[in-house]
Amino acid sequence: MTTTVPTAGPTPTPTPTPATASVSGAGSATVTAGPVAAAVPGGGPGGFDRLLEAVVGERAAAVRNVPATLTCFTDHFPRHPVLPGVLLLESMAALARTAAGPGTWRLAAVRGVRFKHFVGPGDQVHLTVEVTAHGPHRTECRATARAGGRVVATARVLALVSDETTREGTA
Repeated sequence: MTTTVPTAGPTPTPTPTPATASVSGAGSATVTAGPVAAAVPGGGPGGFDRLLEAVVGERAAAVRNVPATLTCFTDHFPRHPVLPGVLLLESMAALARTAAGPGTWRLAAVRGVRFKHFVGPGDQVHLTVEVTAHGPHRTECRATARAGGRVVATARVLALVSDETTREGTA
């Protein structure tokens, strides 16, 4: 068996293929796995890296890689680095915003959060969100985070409100 390795020259860049989008059910759009990571809202330190599935108003799934280069690992904790739970919760909220659909959604309430196992450098976290209630101004989701084949965190309720919603005491 012979392997050819180029010796010089630019590395060809793969051309991205568009994400698969179709209509599934009553007014819900489906986005399935593909190179949609560039368009993922919430990518970055508190978000997720790759969107695997998104059915607006129903569910979403994503992957978050935890690199050892995150600055939080220097202080949290030096001898046993652990991803702060608030960053894991922010990843769940970012995925919930994706499942809620178009518009600007903000996290209004979180209930029943459980952190069951530590997440450390090098782990890959699989996030899933199920929409339990969906309306034009409020969406509620249930979220689960798994790493290494086991559940590391759950959130019973992630309540999102639309930015068009009047905030209490402002109008």
